[in-house]
Parts: sequence; C-alpha cells; structure tokens
Amino acid sequence: MSESKFYHISQKGKLTSVINVDAAVAAAKSGGFFWLNYCQPKKEELLILISLLDLHLLSIEDCLDKNQIPKIEDFPRNTFIIFNTFEYSNKKLSIGEIDLFIGDNFLVTVSQRKSDNRRVLDGIEHIMETDMESARHGPAFLMHVILDNVVDQKFLAIEALEDELDIQEETMLASVSNFNPAEMIRLRRDLLNLRKSLFHEREILVKICRKDCHFIPDKAIYHYRDIYDHLTKFFELTESYREIVTSLMEMYLSMLNNQMTKVANETNLTVRRLTLITTIFMPLTLLAGIGGMSEWSMMTGSANWKIAYPAFLLAMVVIGFTNYCLIKWYEKKK
Repeated sequence: MSESKFYHISQKGKLTSVINVDAAVAAAKSGGFFWLNYCQPKKEELLILISLLDLHLLSIEDCLDKNQIPKIEDFPRNTFIIFNTFEYSNKKLSIGEIDLFIGDNFLVTVSQRKSDNRRVLDGIEHIMETDMESARHGPAFLMHVILDNVVDQKFLAIEALEDELDIQEETMLASVSNFNPAEMIRLRRDLLNLRKSLFHEREILVKICRKDCHFIPDKAIYHYRDIYDHLTKFFELTESYREIVTSLMEMYLSMLNNQMTKVANETNLTVRRLTLITTIFMPLTLLAGIGGMSEWSMMTGSANWKIAYPAFLLAMVVIGFTNYCLIKWYEKKK
C-alpha cells in the first residue's frame, strides 16, 4: 500500500503538505520547490512522473527493483541517484534502497519499508522542519539533509557489526570449543556487502563533489563533502573489520591446531608409557610361559622346588629392572 506524501517548500522555508502531485507542481509555480516523498508506491503512480517531470522509464523501473547497486545517472532535466540503507538487527544485515530524482525545482524520493515495517525515511519530516533553514535554499540542500540522515543510520549498523565482532573475539579467547566459525563467515559476508555498497556510494559523492551534477549548486557542494568524508570513514572501517575477521580466523585455526597438538602429545605420552610397560614385561612373560609349561620342579627336581621358585621370581625381577634401566639409558642417550 502506497504511503506517499507531497510537500511544497516556499522561498521562506515553510514546509506545506499538499494533497497530490498536481497540487505540489502548481504550488511551486508561485515560488520555491516541491518534494514528492513516495513510500512503497505502485508503478502507475511513478509512471505519471515520466510526462510530468521528464523522468526516464528505465529509472522508474530501477525504483521498483530492490536489487540495484548505488549509482548516479544524469538526464537533461533531472539526475537519478540510488543510495543504500543499512540495518543490522538480530544478527542479520538488511540492505534497503532509496531512490532520488533531483531537478531545478523538485526532489522526488522513492523508498520501501524496512524489515521491522518502518519507513526508510521514518521521521524525516520532523528532521526537515528542524533544518528548514538549510533545506529552503533548494532541492540540493533538501537532498543533503535526507542523505545525511541515511548515512547516519549506516553508522548504527556498522557499530552493531563492530559489537558483534568484539563478542565473537571474546568468545574465542575464552574458549575455542564454544567459538562458532560460521558466525565469522557470516560477518565477513556482511562486511563484503557493506564494502560493495559503500564503494559505489563514495563514487557517487566523488561525482557530486567535482560538480558533475549541474542540479547541485556550488554552495551545496560543501555539505556533500561532509557526507563523502563519512562514507570514506565507513569504507575504511569495513576494510579494517574484514582484516580483523581474517586475523581472528587465523588465530582460531592456530589455537585449534595447538589444541589438537596438545591432545596428540598426550596420546603419544600414553602410548609411550604402554610401550615401556610392554617392553619390560615381554621377556618376563616369555620366561613365565616357559617355566609354567615345563614346571621348574621337573627341571630342578621335585625336592628343590622351594628354592627353584623363589630363585625364578628373583631372576624375573632382576631382568625386568635391568630392562627398564637399559631403556631409560637409551632414551637419555637419544
């Protein structure tokens, strides 16, 4: 359902809501400019603007396509800009879109609802009323107020991602077994999406700041430079966060390898002990087997068994101890 609102901004900076597009256009003829703020519009509503404001059909189709990358396109009577919105909630990054058409005496914004069913430009009218001293100078100043608000919302999403990254780092350092590498892969994917969007948006601001858009006067360029600085900062943050994700994954693999090495060493130590015991008792088992089958009483005579058996046990103890000493000496020599 469309929730579009239309406004006329007078030369004195008064923001007046009007009934429809025709009323906004008519009010602008007496001075000032008009702003058409569309939220979830139908295609028929936007097609009217083709003949009224000379908007291009392909630009209208881009407004209805949610998978467009940020870009700027110049036309004879207007400039078309696509900007992204960021929202991070419940470990999920949502990237929205806001489309803007700027002309000599008009600004058109087209947006959708967020994942929490709020408008992308929710509360922008209140912000506009408090900043009308700047916005009254023309559509370019009004567009700056809108884009500045959108960019500020980006920082909230980036800050939430940073907090999530800190939590994952603390979890890994506390216990490797409780760390989930799938979360790091998800964060890395989100950062890649942020980087892609910020890269294209920074290019948009570069074109605006070098005065490629003739609908943005020189006086407004200084305001857009501030937005460019913010986008550059956010872009660098995403780059540094990606490096942190890579470092954490490397640290995780290193800690996991250390843990596996520790387990392997403990296993080797256990096997070594068992081997030592086996080595010591192998000759004793052989002697016990021979003595048991032949019975020492038969070898020494039945009358001497009281001497033969203690002597046999003593010999086994001496052989076992000697074998143990030889093995320890051999290990020290190695």
